This record gives sequence, structure tokens and C-alpha cells, in this order.
Amino acid sequence: MKSFVVMGIILCMIGLMAFAMHREQRSAAGLTTPIVVKKDSIASVKAFTAVYKVLMSPRCMNCHPSGDIPLQGDDSHLHTMFPKRGKDGKGILAMKCANCHQPENSPGLHTPPGNPNWHLPPADMKMVFEGKTPRQLAKQLIDPEQNGHKDLKKLIAHADDGLVLAGWNMGEGRTLPPVSHAAFKKAWITWLTTGAYAPKK
Repeated sequence: MKSFVVMGIILCMIGLMAFAMHREQRSAAGLTTPIVVKKDSIASVKAFTAVYKVLMSPRCMNCHPSGDIPLQGDDSHLHTMFPKRGKDGKGILAMKCANCHQPENSPGLHTPPGNPNWHLPPADMKMVFEGKTPRQLAKQLIDPEQNGHKDLKKLIAHADDGLVLAGWNMGEGRTLPPVSHAAFKKAWITWLTTGAYAPKK
């Protein structure tokens, strides 16, 4: 009788351990909190209005140009050093982004802003913001063939990417995006989780 009780306890413990391991695996894979999409075209388009204003500000658009030379300054002029995108977006030959853009902002007014991963989008997926209408940009952002193969979960996480966050910390003499990062993130997530609708125009 005792052996059956002991065996039952052991089996119960094995089951609990397996359940715990399963939860850990799901957590590691980012599956513990499912993303709920509740479609609402009005709320979605309204949220994207705020998103679009941020993405079209110089702090974002300058690194998402239509050409292969980044833009610069609040007026979004061509980068004065004329660096080229390169295959990986980090420049070509000796003209690498990281040569001037250090891991942190350089001290002083209008000095090169810094980030450990400073770069343009790669040549095979340029993710252009410059010149895009709200509708064009919205459609591009949710297309995995144009957005770096990001699904909904990865798009939501991208709001906290280091380069995205750098837009609100570009050093002295640069205008910040039109809303705070917290407000942008809220609008971004709202847009995505209400259906990621593209404005009509």
C-alpha cells in the first residue's frame, strides 16, 4: 500500500515538474501573454495618425530615406559626409556609420548622436519612410516582406528597440519627436492591436 502511495507522489511530482518546464519554455518563447486583437478601424486609424507624425519627424525619417544616403538635421538635408547605405546598412568601405556614431552621444551641440547599433535599414529591405503617405507607410509597416520579417509580436516589441528609443535621445540641438516615447508606444500598440488599419489616403 505504501509503495502505491509513494509511486503516486513521485508521479505527481514528475507531472508538476513537467508542467513547470512547459511554462518556462512558453515564457522563453514569449508565448505566456497572447496578443489580443480587437478590430476597430476608427481607433486604429486614429492611433496611426500619432504614429505617422513620429515616423515622419526628422528623428525617424532621417534614417529611413528614399535614397542610399541618410538625411541629417531638423531640415532633413543629405548627410554632409555623403555616407552610403551599404549591403547591411552600416556603410561601405572606410565610411562606416560607427566611425563617427559612437556607442553614446558625443558631447556638445550638433555633434554626432550615438548608439551601439547605428545603421540604416539594409539594402534588401530599405523600409523607406521619406515621401510615404500615411496609407503607404501603414501598409509597408505590417508587410513582413518589407518590414524585416516582423510579425505582430515583433512589431510591438520593436517600439522598445534601441535605435527607436534613440530618437528621443539624439543629443543637443535636435528637435525631439512630436510626442513622448510613452505616447508613441501607446499609439503604436493601439494601432496594431485594433487591426493595423491603413488610412484611406
